[in-house]
Amino acid sequence: MAKVLHIISSTRGESSLTRKLGSEIIDKIRANEPDTVVSEMNLSENPFPHLENEQINSFFTPPEHRTAEQRELVRRSDEAVEQLFDTDIIVIGAPMYNFGITSSLKAYFDHIARARVTFQYTENGSEGLCTGKKAYIAVGSAGLFDNDKMRAFDYATPYIKHFLGFVGITDVTAFRIEGTAIPGMQETAFKKALESVNQHSFKIAELCD
Repeated sequence: MAKVLHIISSTRGESSLTRKLGSEIIDKIRANEPDTVVSEMNLSENPFPHLENEQINSFFTPPEHRTAEQRELVRRSDEAVEQLFDTDIIVIGAPMYNFGITSSLKAYFDHIARARVTFQYTENGSEGLCTGKKAYIAVGSAGLFDNDKMRAFDYATPYIKHFLGFVGITDVTAFRIEGTAIPGMQETAFKKALESVNQHSFKIAELCD
């Protein structure tokens, strides 16, 4: 049995293409493992607060020394970290907003990047502690970025991959929905992305090894 966390960061609700592609990815996983358990985290409907000084101070205060207020400030972050560790596969719907990720996804990342919890620094550099997991990213963009001319301006896909690797999730595959605002491509953008998903192997034994 695999545990899947589906993270939705689009503001477009049920019409979101990245949300739909994420669901297609999960259907492929379920086809290989019918007992897959899926949890959904909709960051548009229930966003994480942007970090403020009080929260950061609470993170770095040893749990046994935290006040009741500090425990409440870190409660949701602690829950998100616990959920991450308990997850085998992460599916992230990531529309590109102004060349980067949504602020809601960035806020979530800020809450799970916890020193000495999800990563640590060693004499050899940083070390991610959330290992043994697989991640899929459904990236959506109005323009075309998977080419030599525009690839350097995609600050979403490389950032997500780097961040996940920072916390220990290095097995990451991205699928792209491109050209959703370009005439002549709007009608085929999702179909092409779905074809890429259908051509990919989603064997549970490989994912959770």
